[in-house]
Amino acid sequence: MADRTTNLSMPFTLPSQAQKHVTHNEALQALDAIVQLTVEGEATAPPANPTEGSRFVVDPHATGDWVGHDGHIAARQDGAWTFLLPKEGWLAWFRGAQTLKIFYGSAWNDLQPADADPAMLGINTSADSHNRLAVASEASLFTHVGHGHQVKVNKAATTDTASLLFQSNWTGYAEMGLAGDNDFSIKVGNGTNWVTALKIRQNGTVSQPQRPMGRAYRDIGVAAQAAGSDSGFTILDQVQGSVSLSTTIVNAERALRVPADGIYLLSLLSTATSSSGHAVSLMRNRAQSLFTLWSPAVAPLTVGHTQISVLAAGDELSLRHSGTAQLYNAAGLCQLTLAML
Repeated sequence: MADRTTNLSMPFTLPSQAQKHVTHNEALQALDAIVQLTVEGEATAPPANPTEGSRFVVDPHATGDWVGHDGHIAARQDGAWTFLLPKEGWLAWFRGAQTLKIFYGSAWNDLQPADADPAMLGINTSADSHNRLAVASEASLFTHVGHGHQVKVNKAATTDTASLLFQSNWTGYAEMGLAGDNDFSIKVGNGTNWVTALKIRQNGTVSQPQRPMGRAYRDIGVAAQAAGSDSGFTILDQVQGSVSLSTTIVNAERALRVPADGIYLLSLLSTATSSSGHAVSLMRNRAQSLFTLWSPAVAPLTVGHTQISVLAAGDELSLRHSGTAQLYNAAGLCQLTLAML
């Protein structure tokens, strides 16, 4: 039978042994030095005034009372140094460095996964091959070391995506970043289709591709406009944001349809080649006059007016005439422009 334990090399109390308490106390001393192991740090020489119970990791080329004990744990017990040789898997708290280390490969190493560069990491949730870092938490904090902190999202090529995606029940409804190009975009969606709400180009210019705007007018030519008649538009250009021509007013002329609730800038021009005194009103849903342009019996004459109005989705804008006039219908002469603010 061996006289010491296999792992900690503590002495056994043997049959017929004298002074058994010495052997027993030696084993207790070994346990006291190793269990809940805390070391002050690593050193090559013992301190001048060591504290009873203090422990150190002996570095190579030890001197003084530690000579010949490189790599051991030196424990101060009963006014003397005792030495223990660590084994793989021992844990120790290094008081000076305020870190927990594990002994493997003949050295003390910071406690970390065997693979210091894990392929994926899940914190309170499961990561997968696509979401290699996954965090389940009420909030996540990224704070500074020094003066600031940056969060970097990098992509490989211009046509790739580097963005932040905002989801509800795992369906995306908003996204911002570099999506398919190197312009900064903010997109929104309904769970199926996406539209770009804001784009900031690399030269700093800003566009709103979904902002409703457009210019409506009738075909080029002079037309007589009778008193009490309504008219609309046949051409719509410079359009975006789903502005459209909808309900027919007369012949091929249609009303201008507002696509979304909002505050709009409205501008109307009217040019008469001859007039007996003419007025044209911008009508909302053919029931409410938003404003009126007055033309005296002088021709040719171009009059115009611009104002801000609150409009609702589905509102239709058309013109109503009073008096008689020959109007010159063309872009820049008789037209309605609309833009959401």
